[in-house]
Amino acid sequence: MSPSEQMEDIPGETVAACVILALSFIVGMPGNLMVIWTILRHVKKRSHTVVLILHLAVADLLVLITLPLWIYSFVRSWVFGEVVCKAMVYIINSCMYSSVFFITVMSIERFIAVRYPFTSINWKKKKLLNKLLLVLWTLAFIFSIPVIPTQVLEKVKDKEQCLFREYSSTSEEVAFLLLETMVGFVVPFVILVVCYGCLWKRITQMTFKFKQNSMVLIISVVIVFALCWIPHHMCNILSLMAIILESWHADMADGMESVRANMAFVTGALVFISSTVNPLLYVFAARSFRSSLRDTGMRKLFHHISSSATGEGTKELSFISKRQASPCEPTF
Repeated sequence: MSPSEQMEDIPGETVAACVILALSFIVGMPGNLMVIWTILRHVKKRSHTVVLILHLAVADLLVLITLPLWIYSFVRSWVFGEVVCKAMVYIINSCMYSSVFFITVMSIERFIAVRYPFTSINWKKKKLLNKLLLVLWTLAFIFSIPVIPTQVLEKVKDKEQCLFREYSSTSEEVAFLLLETMVGFVVPFVILVVCYGCLWKRITQMTFKFKQNSMVLIISVVIVFALCWIPHHMCNILSLMAIILESWHADMADGMESVRANMAFVTGALVFISSTVNPLLYVFAARSFRSSLRDTGMRKLFHHISSSATGEGTKELSFISKRQASPCEPTF
Protein backbone atom coordinates (compact mmCIF):
# COMPACT_ATOMS: atom_id res chain seq x y z
CA MET A 1 0.00 0.00 0.00
CA SER A 2 1.40 3.40 -0.99
CA PRO A 3 1.77 6.25 1.54
CA SER A 4 -1.12 8.14 -0.06
CA GLU A 5 -3.37 5.08 0.21
CA GLN A 6 -2.34 4.66 3.84
CA MET A 7 -3.26 8.26 4.59
CA GLU A 8 -6.66 7.81 2.93
CA ASP A 9 -7.27 4.78 5.15
CA ILE A 10 -6.70 6.80 8.36
CA PRO A 11 -9.93 7.91 10.11
CA GLY A 12 -10.65 11.61 10.29
CA GLU A 13 -10.40 11.76 14.10
CA THR A 14 -6.94 10.16 13.88
CA VAL A 15 -5.81 12.78 11.36
CA ALA A 16 -7.13 15.55 13.64
CA ALA A 17 -5.29 14.06 16.61
CA CYS A 18 -2.05 13.81 14.63
CA VAL A 19 -2.34 17.46 13.55
CA ILE A 20 -2.88 18.56 17.16
CA LEU A 21 0.07 16.48 18.36
CA ALA A 22 2.37 17.76 15.60
CA LEU A 23 1.52 21.41 16.31
CA SER A 24 1.95 20.79 20.03
CA PHE A 25 5.43 19.37 19.44
CA ILE A 26 6.53 22.10 17.02
CA VAL A 27 5.39 24.92 19.30
CA GLY A 28 5.78 23.37 22.74
CA MET A 29 9.25 21.86 22.55
CA PRO A 30 11.18 25.08 21.78
CA GLY A 31 8.89 27.06 24.09
CA ASN A 32 9.51 24.88 27.13
CA LEU A 33 13.21 24.58 26.33
CA MET A 34 13.43 28.38 26.22
CA VAL A 35 11.68 28.68 29.60
CA ILE A 36 14.05 26.16 31.19
CA TRP A 37 17.15 27.69 29.62
CA THR A 38 16.13 31.23 30.58
CA ILE A 39 15.57 30.36 34.23
CA LEU A 40 18.70 28.22 34.61
CA ARG A 41 20.97 30.57 32.67
CA HIS A 42 19.76 34.04 33.60
CA VAL A 43 17.80 33.91 36.86
CA LYS A 44 20.14 33.47 39.82
CA LYS A 45 17.77 34.47 42.64
CA ARG A 46 14.67 32.43 41.99
CA SER A 47 11.42 32.98 43.82
CA HIS A 48 9.16 30.09 44.71
CA THR A 49 6.96 30.99 41.73
CA VAL A 50 9.87 30.83 39.30
CA VAL A 51 11.08 27.48 40.68
CA LEU A 52 7.58 26.04 40.31
CA ILE A 53 7.39 27.37 36.74
CA LEU A 54 10.74 25.67 36.05
CA HIS A 55 9.46 22.31 37.27
CA LEU A 56 6.20 22.78 35.38
CA ALA A 57 8.18 23.39 32.19
CA VAL A 58 10.25 20.24 32.81
CA ALA A 59 7.07 18.18 33.25
CA ASP A 60 5.60 19.68 30.06
CA LEU A 61 8.81 18.95 28.16
CA LEU A 62 8.83 15.29 29.23
CA VAL A 63 5.28 14.93 27.90
CA LEU A 64 6.05 16.59 24.56
CA ILE A 65 9.14 14.45 23.96
CA THR A 66 6.85 11.44 23.50
CA LEU A 67 4.78 12.99 20.70
CA PRO A 68 6.77 11.84 17.63
CA LEU A 69 6.34 8.21 18.68
CA TRP A 70 2.59 8.67 19.14
CA ILE A 71 2.20 10.34 15.75
CA TYR A 72 4.16 7.57 14.02
CA SER A 73 2.13 4.86 15.75
CA PHE A 74 -1.18 6.47 14.78
CA VAL A 75 -0.18 6.75 11.13
CA ARG A 76 1.53 3.36 10.88
CA SER A 77 1.59 1.01 13.86
CA TRP A 78 3.13 0.71 17.33
CA VAL A 79 6.47 -0.98 16.63
CA PHE A 80 8.29 -0.10 19.83
CA GLY A 81 7.17 -3.01 22.00
CA GLU A 82 5.05 -3.34 25.11
CA VAL A 83 7.77 -2.15 27.52
CA VAL A 84 8.11 1.18 25.72
CA CYS A 85 4.33 1.43 25.55
CA LYS A 86 4.01 1.09 29.31
CA ALA A 87 6.92 3.48 29.91
CA MET A 88 5.47 6.16 27.63
CA VAL A 89 2.03 6.09 29.21
CA TYR A 90 3.63 6.04 32.67
CA ILE A 91 5.66 9.17 31.86
CA ILE A 92 2.61 11.00 30.53
CA ASN A 93 0.52 10.12 33.58
CA SER A 94 3.30 11.08 35.99
CA CYS A 95 3.73 14.45 34.29
CA MET A 96 -0.05 14.94 34.30
CA TYR A 97 -0.14 14.54 38.07
CA SER A 98 3.01 16.62 38.64
CA SER A 99 1.71 19.46 36.45
CA VAL A 100 -1.55 19.78 38.34
CA PHE A 101 0.32 19.51 41.65
CA PHE A 102 2.70 22.34 40.67
CA ILE A 103 -0.14 24.56 39.45
CA THR A 104 -2.02 23.92 42.68
CA VAL A 105 1.02 24.73 44.83
CA MET A 106 1.61 27.95 42.84
CA SER A 107 -1.93 29.03 43.63
CA ILE A 108 -1.61 28.11 47.32
CA GLU A 109 1.70 29.98 47.48
CA ARG A 110 0.04 33.11 46.05
CA PHE A 111 -2.79 32.74 48.54
CA ILE A 112 -0.42 32.46 51.51
CA ALA A 113 1.77 35.33 50.28
CA VAL A 114 -1.18 37.71 50.07
CA ARG A 115 -3.35 36.64 53.01
CA TYR A 116 -0.66 35.44 55.44
CA PRO A 117 2.56 37.28 54.49
CA PHE A 118 4.47 36.47 57.68
CA THR A 119 3.71 32.78 57.29
CA SER A 120 5.01 33.06 53.73
CA ILE A 121 8.26 34.60 54.98
CA ASN A 122 8.76 31.84 57.54
CA TRP A 123 8.06 29.20 54.91
CA LYS A 124 10.72 30.66 52.63
CA LYS A 125 13.24 30.92 55.46
CA LYS A 126 12.80 27.24 56.26
CA LYS A 127 13.58 26.36 52.65
CA LEU A 128 10.86 23.76 52.43
CA LEU A 129 10.26 24.15 48.70
CA ASN A 130 12.84 21.58 47.60
CA LYS A 131 11.42 19.00 50.00
CA LEU A 132 7.91 19.81 48.81
CA LEU A 133 8.92 19.40 45.16
CA LEU A 134 10.48 16.02 45.93
CA VAL A 135 7.24 14.93 47.61
CA LEU A 136 5.14 16.12 44.68
CA TRP A 137 7.26 14.32 42.08
CA THR A 138 7.25 11.17 44.23
CA LEU A 139 3.46 11.26 44.58
CA ALA A 140 3.08 11.76 40.82
CA PHE A 141 5.18 8.66 40.14
CA ILE A 142 3.30 6.64 42.77
CA PHE A 143 -0.17 7.59 41.51
CA SER A 144 0.86 6.58 37.98
CA ILE A 145 1.90 3.04 38.95
CA PRO A 146 -1.51 1.51 38.03
CA VAL A 147 -0.86 2.11 34.31
CA ILE A 148 2.11 -0.27 34.33
CA PRO A 149 0.22 -3.56 34.81
CA THR A 150 -2.93 -2.46 32.95
CA GLN A 151 -1.51 -0.87 29.77
CA VAL A 152 -1.53 -3.37 26.89
CA LEU A 153 -1.06 -3.53 23.12
CA GLU A 154 -4.09 -4.33 20.97
CA LYS A 155 -4.83 -4.72 17.28
CA VAL A 156 -6.78 -1.89 15.63
CA LYS A 157 -7.56 -2.58 11.97
CA ASP A 158 -4.55 -4.91 11.69
CA LYS A 159 -2.31 -2.31 13.35
CA GLU A 160 -0.93 -2.82 16.83
CA GLN A 161 -1.55 0.22 19.02
CA CYS A 162 -0.61 1.30 22.53
CA LEU A 163 -4.11 2.60 23.22
CA PHE A 164 -5.73 0.21 25.64
CA ARG A 165 -5.91 -0.80 29.27
CA GLU A 166 -6.90 -4.25 30.39
CA TYR A 167 -8.49 -4.40 33.84
CA SER A 168 -8.82 -7.59 35.86
CA SER A 169 -12.25 -6.56 37.15
CA THR A 170 -14.87 -3.83 36.99
CA SER A 171 -14.02 -2.69 40.51
CA GLU A 172 -10.38 -2.23 39.50
CA GLU A 173 -11.43 -0.14 36.50
CA VAL A 174 -13.69 2.04 38.65
CA ALA A 175 -10.94 2.51 41.25
CA PHE A 176 -8.35 3.58 38.68
CA LEU A 177 -10.71 5.96 36.87
CA LEU A 178 -11.77 7.56 40.16
CA LEU A 179 -8.14 7.90 41.26
CA GLU A 180 -7.14 9.65 38.04
CA THR A 181 -10.11 12.01 37.98
CA MET A 182 -10.25 12.85 41.70
CA VAL A 183 -6.51 13.18 42.39
CA GLY A 184 -5.56 14.49 38.95
CA PHE A 185 -8.33 17.04 38.56
CA VAL A 186 -11.30 17.36 40.94
CA VAL A 187 -9.50 17.84 44.28
CA PRO A 188 -6.80 20.20 42.91
CA PHE A 189 -9.37 22.20 40.96
CA VAL A 190 -11.52 22.65 44.07
CA ILE A 191 -8.44 23.92 45.92
CA LEU A 192 -7.75 26.40 43.11
CA VAL A 193 -11.32 27.68 43.13
CA VAL A 194 -11.27 28.14 46.90
CA CYS A 195 -7.91 29.95 46.87
CA TYR A 196 -8.81 32.35 44.08
CA GLY A 197 -12.30 32.86 45.44
CA CYS A 198 -10.85 33.99 48.77
CA LEU A 199 -8.29 36.22 47.06
CA TRP A 200 -10.53 37.83 44.45
CA LYS A 201 -11.47 40.92 46.44
CA ARG A 202 -7.92 41.36 47.65
CA ILE A 203 -6.53 41.10 44.13
CA THR A 204 -8.86 43.81 42.80
CA GLN A 205 -7.70 46.15 45.60
CA MET A 206 -4.00 45.52 45.10
CA THR A 207 -1.80 48.32 43.80
CA PHE A 208 1.40 46.40 43.29
CA LYS A 209 1.67 45.78 39.59
CA PHE A 210 4.20 42.98 39.72
CA LYS A 211 2.11 40.93 42.12
CA GLN A 212 -0.95 41.41 39.96
CA ASN A 213 0.97 40.27 36.88
CA SER A 214 2.26 37.15 38.58
CA MET A 215 -1.29 36.33 39.67
CA VAL A 216 -2.55 36.83 36.10
CA LEU A 217 0.14 34.47 34.86
CA ILE A 218 -0.77 31.71 37.31
CA ILE A 219 -4.52 32.11 36.76
CA SER A 220 -3.97 31.89 32.99
CA VAL A 221 -2.03 28.64 33.40
CA VAL A 222 -4.83 27.24 35.56
CA ILE A 223 -7.53 28.19 33.03
CA VAL A 224 -5.62 26.63 30.13
CA PHE A 225 -5.04 23.47 32.15
CA ALA A 226 -8.74 23.21 33.00
CA LEU A 227 -9.88 23.75 29.40
CA CYS A 228 -7.45 21.14 28.12
CA TRP A 229 -8.12 18.49 30.75
CA ILE A 230 -11.87 18.78 31.43
CA PRO A 231 -12.78 16.95 28.16
CA HIS A 232 -10.45 14.08 29.07
CA HIS A 233 -11.92 13.69 32.54
CA MET A 234 -15.42 13.96 31.12
CA CYS A 235 -14.59 10.79 29.18
CA ASN A 236 -13.59 9.15 32.46
CA ILE A 237 -16.89 10.20 34.00
CA LEU A 238 -18.80 8.80 31.03
CA SER A 239 -16.95 5.51 31.49
CA LEU A 240 -17.93 5.41 35.15
CA MET A 241 -21.57 6.17 34.32
CA ALA A 242 -21.59 3.44 31.66
CA ILE A 243 -20.28 0.93 34.19
CA ILE A 244 -22.96 1.94 36.71
CA LEU A 245 -25.78 1.75 34.15
CA GLU A 246 -24.56 -1.44 32.48
CA SER A 247 -26.35 -3.83 34.84
CA TRP A 248 -29.84 -2.31 34.58
CA HIS A 249 -29.90 -0.15 31.43
CA ALA A 250 -27.58 -1.67 28.86
CA ASP A 251 -28.76 0.51 25.95
CA MET A 252 -28.04 3.74 27.81
CA ALA A 253 -24.67 2.40 28.93
CA ASP A 254 -23.78 1.51 25.34
CA GLY A 255 -24.81 5.00 24.23
CA MET A 256 -22.54 6.64 26.79
CA GLU A 257 -19.69 4.33 25.84
CA SER A 258 -20.21 5.25 22.19
CA VAL A 259 -20.12 8.98 22.99
CA ARG A 260 -16.95 8.50 25.00
CA ALA A 261 -15.31 6.53 22.20
CA ASN A 262 -16.12 9.24 19.67
CA MET A 263 -14.79 11.97 21.97
CA ALA A 264 -11.77 10.23 23.39
CA PHE A 265 -9.34 10.36 20.49
CA VAL A 266 -9.39 14.13 20.08
CA THR A 267 -9.75 14.85 23.82
CA GLY A 268 -6.70 12.67 24.37
CA ALA A 269 -4.72 14.84 21.98
CA LEU A 270 -6.04 18.06 23.53
CA VAL A 271 -4.29 17.38 26.83
CA PHE A 272 -0.97 18.07 25.12
CA ILE A 273 -2.06 21.63 24.36
CA SER A 274 -1.70 22.44 28.05
CA SER A 275 2.01 21.53 27.86
CA THR A 276 2.34 23.60 24.69
CA VAL A 277 0.54 26.78 25.72
CA ASN A 278 2.18 27.27 29.13
CA PRO A 279 5.46 28.78 27.76
CA LEU A 280 3.47 31.02 25.42
CA LEU A 281 1.62 32.39 28.45
CA TYR A 282 4.94 33.38 30.00
CA VAL A 283 5.95 35.30 26.88
CA PHE A 284 2.63 37.18 26.70
CA ALA A 285 2.79 37.90 30.43
CA ALA A 286 6.26 39.38 29.94
CA ARG A 287 4.79 42.02 27.63
CA SER A 288 2.62 43.32 30.44
CA PHE A 289 5.61 44.04 32.65
CA ARG A 290 7.16 46.64 30.36
CA SER A 291 5.91 48.39 27.24
CA SER A 292 9.39 48.60 25.75
CA LEU A 293 10.02 45.88 23.16
CA ARG A 294 13.51 45.29 24.54
CA ASP A 295 12.06 44.38 27.93
CA THR A 296 9.58 41.78 26.75
CA GLY A 297 11.91 38.79 27.01
CA MET A 298 11.35 35.99 29.46
CA ARG A 299 14.51 36.89 31.35
CA LYS A 300 12.88 40.19 32.34
CA LEU A 301 9.68 38.36 33.18
CA PHE A 302 11.31 35.93 35.59
CA HIS A 303 13.51 38.63 37.14
CA HIS A 304 10.38 40.70 37.82
CA ILE A 305 8.50 37.75 39.28
CA SER A 306 11.48 36.95 41.51
CA SER A 307 11.99 40.51 42.65
CA SER A 308 8.32 41.10 43.32
CA ALA A 309 7.87 37.81 45.16
CA THR A 310 10.90 38.52 47.34
CA GLY A 311 9.29 41.61 48.76
CA GLU A 312 5.73 40.44 48.94
CA GLY A 313 5.78 39.77 52.66
CA THR A 314 6.62 43.35 53.53
CA LYS A 315 4.45 44.99 50.90
CA GLU A 316 1.25 43.21 51.68
CA LEU A 317 0.35 43.00 55.42
CA SER A 318 -9.53 7.96 30.18
CA PHE A 319 -8.47 4.89 29.38
CA ILE A 320 -10.27 2.02 27.55
CA SER A 321 -10.59 -1.48 28.96
CA LYS A 322 -10.28 -4.63 26.88
CA ARG A 323 -13.78 -5.53 28.01
CA GLN A 324 -15.10 -2.36 26.33
CA ALA A 325 -12.65 -2.19 23.46
CA SER A 326 -13.25 0.49 20.84
CA PRO A 327 -11.23 0.88 17.63
CA CYS A 328 -10.26 4.50 18.26
CA GLU A 329 -9.61 5.08 21.95
CA PRO A 330 -6.51 7.01 23.14
CA THR A 331 -5.03 6.42 26.56
CA PHE A 332 -3.26 9.68 27.06
